[in-house]
Amino acid sequence: MFNSVTIWNDSRVAEFVLLGLSSTWELQLLLFLIFSIFYIGIVLGNILIIVTVKADGHLLQSPMYFFLAHLSFIDLCLGCVTVPKMLGDFLHQRKTISFPGCLAQIYFLHFFGASEMFLLTVMAYDRYVAICNPLHYLTVMRRQLCFNLVFASWCGGFLHSITQVVLVVQLPFCGPNELDNFYCDVPQVIKLACMDTYVIEVLMVSNSGLLSLICFLVLLLSYAVILTTLRKRFLQGQSKALSTCASHLTVVSLIFVPCVFIYLRPFCSFPVDKVFSVFYTVITPVLNPLIYTLRNAEMKAAMRKMKKKYAVSCCLAKG
Repeated sequence: MFNSVTIWNDSRVAEFVLLGLSSTWELQLLLFLIFSIFYIGIVLGNILIIVTVKADGHLLQSPMYFFLAHLSFIDLCLGCVTVPKMLGDFLHQRKTISFPGCLAQIYFLHFFGASEMFLLTVMAYDRYVAICNPLHYLTVMRRQLCFNLVFASWCGGFLHSITQVVLVVQLPFCGPNELDNFYCDVPQVIKLACMDTYVIEVLMVSNSGLLSLICFLVLLLSYAVILTTLRKRFLQGQSKALSTCASHLTVVSLIFVPCVFIYLRPFCSFPVDKVFSVFYTVITPVLNPLIYTLRNAEMKAAMRKMKKKYAVSCCLAKG
């Protein structure tokens, strides 16, 4: 028996019911408090990185921090795609999302997610040039090239996400409307279509799954070359380069491992799917600022400098 199926005149389901992370009211309240803290961390942490980079002239001129500011902006947007809706649903027993709202969530989730993958690949290239070809780094990573690479990352995310939506929107949905997740995503939505979706599933896996896997392998290869170069050279500041690469590899693993697991397989359910979904949409955006600030002396110095400048301006204002 389906749960309150609402259908338009053309026999298309008008809304989906989200089963969420829990059906127990007490546990939902606890999860609301926990994820509210995570969401505050996502917003404040990523905004802090963006403001710090923009306020520090030295960091702003560095290609690495230029890319980092854009990564934080993407993480901020990615966290806002699913978390606010999830927090609201924790306070309601019946969790629904309209069909257009579901499509919008799929679009923005894949838009920001794919853009982040492409940007991380760009950041790996930036580190490769900085470590393997340091004498020509500023010549290669010109400001215009940095802008073009970021723009290409956004364009790649747009093309990927619009493909996902086009494939989903043409499917007929005429019966079941329960999604076993806390947000709309392609694997769960496709399973509810009133037709054989084997070809669509193959296209989706080829799109999302292979995109995640190829970017992941390219990144691993890039950092393998970087680490090999660092081992062969005993350069001053080698520990700083190793720390930077370790931070990037941590972020890459946190993002790509869940994506490869979710999308590079047939669209069948596993008990750990929701755990990977939480990791990808909530945990990673809140951990990225911590990883990049706690392991980065330049970011911490810039934050202290900004804090002193703010304190001085406050004293002058009071005086």
